Amino acid sequence: MKIAILSLAAALGFAQTLDPAKLKQPPTDSWPSFNGDYSGRRFSPLTTANADNIRSLSLAWVHRINVQGGGVFPGSIKSSPVVVDGVMFFTIPDHVWAIDARTGRQIWHFAWPSRGGIHIGNRGVAVNGKWLYFLTPDCNLVSLNMKDGKERWHRQICDPDLFYFASAAPLVVGNHVITGISGDDLDVAGYIESHDPETGERQWRWYTYPDPGSPEAKSWPSVEAMLHGGGMTWGSTTYDPELNLIYFGTGNPQPVIAHKGRMGDNLFTECIVALNPDTGKMKWYFQPSPHDTHDWDANQTPVLIDGIIAGRPRKLVAQAARNGYFFVLDRETGKNIVTSTFAKANWAKGLDAKGQPIPDPAKYPQNDGALVSPNQGGAANWPPPSYSPRTGLFYVNASNAYSVYYIYDDEDKPEGWGGNDRGGWSEGVLQAIDYATGKIRWSHKWNGPGGGRSVLSTAGNLVFTSDPYNNFVAVNATTGEPLWRANLGAGMSNPPISYQLDGTQYVVVAANDTMYGFAMYPGK
Repeated sequence: MKIAILSLAAALGFAQTLDPAKLKQPPTDSWPSFNGDYSGRRFSPLTTANADNIRSLSLAWVHRINVQGGGVFPGSIKSSPVVVDGVMFFTIPDHVWAIDARTGRQIWHFAWPSRGGIHIGNRGVAVNGKWLYFLTPDCNLVSLNMKDGKERWHRQICDPDLFYFASAAPLVVGNHVITGISGDDLDVAGYIESHDPETGERQWRWYTYPDPGSPEAKSWPSVEAMLHGGGMTWGSTTYDPELNLIYFGTGNPQPVIAHKGRMGDNLFTECIVALNPDTGKMKWYFQPSPHDTHDWDANQTPVLIDGIIAGRPRKLVAQAARNGYFFVLDRETGKNIVTSTFAKANWAKGLDAKGQPIPDPAKYPQNDGALVSPNQGGAANWPPPSYSPRTGLFYVNASNAYSVYYIYDDEDKPEGWGGNDRGGWSEGVLQAIDYATGKIRWSHKWNGPGGGRSVLSTAGNLVFTSDPYNNFVAVNATTGEPLWRANLGAGMSNPPISYQLDGTQYVVVAANDTMYGFAMYPGK
């Protein structure tokens, strides 16, 4: 463990402490969690920057990371920054930084002594009081002092020898630090667990497979297949304080692509799940991709919406899934309200009574190939969407794309991958979806491929995201009209955030190894 502290910033005496109430409020002078608050909306109520004055948004500071001091450097910042008391915290695998949120100057840098693991990226930190929490590729939950970056404790949460690793941002809910894990699609089961924020001791673990003998276990051909069936929990978790339920998505079943040895729906892989954070007991589940054969993890953010359906208020949860379908559920019961497509999706032959797509066997991977949309990257992936209560629209970057899926291993008990896809045509589009109907209100096509870019919406009637040509952009949240752009020199690599300090609204985004702070000053 190594810590570097910038003496000037340390002398300023930053003393960060997060008021837990901030996690239940739309973010203003802070951005206290991965999504800004528990809802997953990634919505800022700030209006200093707005659709009328956005052309005055200007670059205020730049921070380029320096990883001297150990660890493995993957090359890009994928974490969503957290801001508390004027200090910003962000990560890459094995590293955490604290910088001044007004100037971008480094305060401290923590380097974890890596013992291996898959360094695909790190989504960021969680904060509780004066403590910070993050996950490492070699399967540790680490707690640091927010003030100086000194380690308080670490606890192992998975086994890297089994090709598990950890990359998600934890979520603090009361007396719980919720952590998900990932794996390398090699014959292991997924789970999500809770740890004591003071000691790090594990409180509960919930596996992404049913209890043997339960009705849901019949969705697998055998207990052996079920216990080795995947379903990783590497996505973003959200929380409803009133219902005391956390919501998250689970990943693809294993073996991947080669599916003959796991016929059935394969619960609880490819599911949106609601759990009680105090007990780890499941309240309900909904499966966007029964018997997934295309590697379409359902780990996309479950976004909480307080809306109106059929003239009455409803507590909702929405997901724009990797498989191209948009789902709206009652978040107390899991009952489906809306199912629609938000991108090209030809893999299902209809919907069942629960609102779940029915896979078309003709679109399973074939020896001679099957033309399928979306492609393996999905209509949406890990970059989070946004929902604006101001417009009532759900914003997501989508990919209209096709792949030809092949099966290589058609044995009764295939192992590992046993199949693959070959990509083809792809088109990126920013979609604005009416949550109540699932209909596309407006679309903004990008002159380029792909749709894997994060989104931030604001009360200033703005949506921030990026285009395929390294531009950080703002569009009108009501119409999709392009309003502003700034070239970052590389593609946007993390979800953007916004906060306001001393009357100045900041919008912060990363590209590769550099963080950019844009500012709208008062009176502009």
